[in-house]
Amino acid sequence: MTTPNPVDLLILGAGWTSTFLLPLLSSLNITHASTTRSGRDNTLPFTFDPLSSDAAPFARLPAAKTVLITFPITVPGASRTLVELYTSTHHGGGAGDAAFVQLGSSGVWAGAEGTVDRHAAVDRSARALAEKEMMALGGSVLNLAGLWGGARDPRGWVSRVAKSAEQLAGKGSLHVIHGEDVAAAVVAVHKAFEKAKGQRWLLTDLRSYDWWDLALAWGEVERDWVLGLLEAEGEKGVLPRERTKRGRALDSSEFWRTFGILPKKSLYDIADGGAHE
Repeated sequence: MTTPNPVDLLILGAGWTSTFLLPLLSSLNITHASTTRSGRDNTLPFTFDPLSSDAAPFARLPAAKTVLITFPITVPGASRTLVELYTSTHHGGGAGDAAFVQLGSSGVWAGAEGTVDRHAAVDRSARALAEKEMMALGGSVLNLAGLWGGARDPRGWVSRVAKSAEQLAGKGSLHVIHGEDVAAAVVAVHKAFEKAKGQRWLLTDLRSYDWWDLALAWGEVERDWVLGLLEAEGEKGVLPRERTKRGRALDSSEFWRTFGILPKKSLYDIADGGAHE
């Protein structure tokens, strides 16, 4: 068995995020490798079994300075299993001190109220607990807001989440992040992992969107409900509504400030119903 050459960044699970991350890594001359279950598209075949202690699948992976985990981990102890099996199979290959970065979801704050930042208490879901385990091992977690870009066109979201005026009435804020900004964030953490080590980070595009505003911009039937909703709520005819009337607000400013970058993409890029990405 031939072990692949060491790389700067190893992506476990080359899915949607990789469509933005791989071109960025190539443009920056950051060496990389990625995996899929089947090994399609020149990736390495790899499947993580959270209940297995078999190190063989890990031994076939390259040593890397940063290991990015894009799939959710939900089994207790599985984060430790992944870190220990990878590290144990790459001693002497530069992976003993590998940085582990787990992608997660801002859904761990689904029950929070008001303005929420990365320090707010998360829920007790299996995924959130596995992320805590990863942080305890020295890894970092990037909890991402709603993902858009490429094949993920947010203009189709309104009709899916608001099938009636009553459903739209209950919709408050929407927080998102574009795939290009996710990729830039991963690279920033890779380059300055000491700032991220053992930490949970929240990533949005720094904006809080109003679902009613988006319904007016992109809805078909839904846009006709908006004036009625504003009148029923005693609102003035101005959108977006005040932030305090839209429920929680996700504050990701600490991440962008810490790593010295800013998100480049926002829904305003397509708010007029113009061309796709």
